[in-house]
Amino acid sequence: MPDAVRPSEERSTRTERRKARTRASLVRAGQQLIAQGRTSVAILEITQLADVGMGSFYNHFESKEELFDAAVDDALERHGALMDELTADLDDAAEAFAQSFRLTGRLHRAYPELSKVLISTGARLVTSKRGLTPRALRDIARGVETGRFTMVDPEIALVLAGGSALALGQLLHDHPERDDAKTTDETTEALLRTFGLAAEEAAEICSRPLPEVTVSLDGSAA
Repeated sequence: MPDAVRPSEERSTRTERRKARTRASLVRAGQQLIAQGRTSVAILEITQLADVGMGSFYNHFESKEELFDAAVDDALERHGALMDELTADLDDAAEAFAQSFRLTGRLHRAYPELSKVLISTGARLVTSKRGLTPRALRDIARGVETGRFTMVDPEIALVLAGGSALALGQLLHDHPERDDAKTTDETTEALLRTFGLAAEEAAEICSRPLPEVTVSLDGSAA
């Protein structure tokens, strides 16, 4: 039959799926260790946490550092893609930026493990080519182009947003008594005002209802 899958192709497909599962398990283990602040562990401990053989590690990564970089990139990209999905129907760049920032701020408290992986990027977050950074820059630039934002340099606006996102996450971890939603929305309002929106409009945008979302560590919708 012309549409039948040849045995060799089926075996190849199974092999590729198995490799993908192994790599995903290693990346997940890397993300757990980053969140726990345990990046100095031995590779053996990583493979034990991932429940894969020691040799499997070197089939995918040359070093722990390469694994941890991949773990951070994976979390950033998946989280960024999720924010894209949740703002896809928003035409206003100011609202799209605000919604992504407000949702991300809430994740710090609701999903601390994911939050700690994102915070671990530090200053790299502002220049990353993956995750929220290029998406935030896109929304900011669109806001400038459409006259929604009066700050003329999108990259400076991005620096302010990126620094605020990191500091906000750390603040919420360090002060569990703070209301995460209120603190996040006030931070978002301040950014929108800095970008050029009137205080009243910034407050109104940040009072709009948000979509409900449940995420896993890797940032994907559960």
